[in-house]
Amino acid sequence: MHEEHAFPDLFLTFLLGRSMRIQADLVDQLFNSSEKRIARILRLMAEFGKQGDPETLIPKISQETLAEMIGTIRSRVSFFMNRFRKLGFVKYNGRIRVHKSLLNVILHDQLPDDNALMPDIPPVPPTRSTTAKMRRTVQN
Repeated sequence: MHEEHAFPDLFLTFLLGRSMRIQADLVDQLFNSSEKRIARILRLMAEFGKQGDPETLIPKISQETLAEMIGTIRSRVSFFMNRFRKLGFVKYNGRIRVHKSLLNVILHDQLPDDNALMPDIPPVPPTRSTTAKMRRTVQN
């Protein structure tokens, strides 16, 4: 290894790249929503860093596998994949074709303001214990 510098250099480059990818994955998991994580993993799988066509096919992958990769459940992946399809970011019929416009979801937070696609979440009614805690806080 001391005489051949090409292999150790290549190996260190690989290790540093892998370390950076793991750090990016951790930051992604901690700070981004499921929707952004799905968009990011699709972009990574399509290898948008390379020169190529405006849209790229990714390898065949199930929604279950995508869910495991981003740390969510399959129904969330299905919901967001359908949303991406309706917005024109992806096409799929067996294999997923990712459009470069999906980068807007990641880089610029540019999703349409169409809240009709988001499910309504009813407010959680306060329990007796939380109501009592609120009264004590107001009295103090």
